[in-house]
Amino acid sequence: YQLGLYREAERQYAASVKTQPMVASYLQLANVSLRLDQPKAALLIYKQGAERYPHDTALLLGVARVHEALGELPLAVESYKRVAGMDPSNVEAIACIAANHFYSGQPELALRFYRRLLQMGIRNTELWCNLGLCCFHSSQYDMALSCLERALFLASDDAMADVWYNIGQVAIGIGDLGLAYQALKVAISADSNHAEAYTNLGVLELRKGNVEAARANFRTAQTHAPQMYEPFYNGALLAYNLGEFQEAFELAQKARDAFPDHTDTLELLGQLNQQLRL
Repeated sequence: YQLGLYREAERQYAASVKTQPMVASYLQLANVSLRLDQPKAALLIYKQGAERYPHDTALLLGVARVHEALGELPLAVESYKRVAGMDPSNVEAIACIAANHFYSGQPELALRFYRRLLQMGIRNTELWCNLGLCCFHSSQYDMALSCLERALFLASDDAMADVWYNIGQVAIGIGDLGLAYQALKVAISADSNHAEAYTNLGVLELRKGNVEAARANFRTAQTHAPQMYEPFYNGALLAYNLGEFQEAFELAQKARDAFPDHTDTLELLGQLNQQLRL
């Protein structure tokens, strides 16, 4: 396995599972399948191991991770909940359940799980950031800024830009655009490739009437994150308002490619098609 001979490793681990089944053998055999880009096979191996060792959380965590990687979030959350039921102090399971509640529009429930991690003695930038965002979306604005301040205190150089970006998000939410502008500027100075910060900064520049600065920020974000639809859509909308319909059409198409179901992009494309036919 270490030498990259995955097929040979697969045969050896399969023989190990047949000769003397162990949790470690199932885990390593599943890892080989994942390295061979066979997630369904890995899932089957994890489930076979979980049937033989139903109280082992490592196998259930493997099942949950594969489901999550495949985009099967309900199945992943179900597995994480089983892990949390067996081991209430499992950090990964608690964090993933909390994240699922947050992105399902239930920040109050997510806050309970993140507070549980805090009670377990975990102190890091990511946890304080998530606590701050949960407080913000739960309308606890004073607590949100306090949590983000703690995240900033613990942040390493790699995480600094994300913390300042989140501070900018909270500032936009509470209407303090001056703080938001400064926070996004600091985020970009900490990480010059932070596409989300460039996108939001472009919107703020546009609100100030700085059209060229906004366009430059959108283009920078498009270069650094071609998988994001927001900078392309914002750039398309700006070009449309300036009467540059051809550029707007090209950018809107890229936004649609990144997010085919985005309603605003589809509406903008419809308007552009009518304009270009005239």
